[in-house]
Amino acid sequence: MSTSEDYHSLAHSKWDCKYHLVFIPKGRKKRLYGQIRPRLGVIFHALAEQKDCKILEGHLMPDHVHMLVRVRPVHSPSEIARIVKTNSSRWVHEKWAPDFAWQTGYGVFSVSGSNVAAVTQYIAEQEEHHRKHSFQEEFVAFLKKNNVTYDERYIWD
Repeated sequence: MSTSEDYHSLAHSKWDCKYHLVFIPKGRKKRLYGQIRPRLGVIFHALAEQKDCKILEGHLMPDHVHMLVRVRPVHSPSEIARIVKTNSSRWVHEKWAPDFAWQTGYGVFSVSGSNVAAVTQYIAEQEEHHRKHSFQEEFVAFLKKNNVTYDERYIWD
């Protein structure tokens, strides 16, 4: 018997959709610092919960955001990215910086159940990771690792 808390079930369908979302402030500027980071993290979690999704791990760096999100299959990754970015941007405009914006695009990578622990650890260790690698190096490495074709002229705003 299924319950409303059985988030892996839609009627008789079973699912487990997880995505690693990556996005940045417009212009790759370091805008996420100080008290905005933990407050924005709370906003991200609340926005995900409104769509019955769950952020399993997240980290805000001054110039980018990583999230591992469990998404119901009725929502596309692009819909979740749009909702999180649009509404969090509105909140930042009202509470902190009226000129703030997220870059138009984002990265989204599917995560298998067997890779959840590795992705969770990777996101949690962002501070350490970025002592050695820039965000730009990291993102291009994600694209290459996932065999995503790209033109570097169009990655950044």
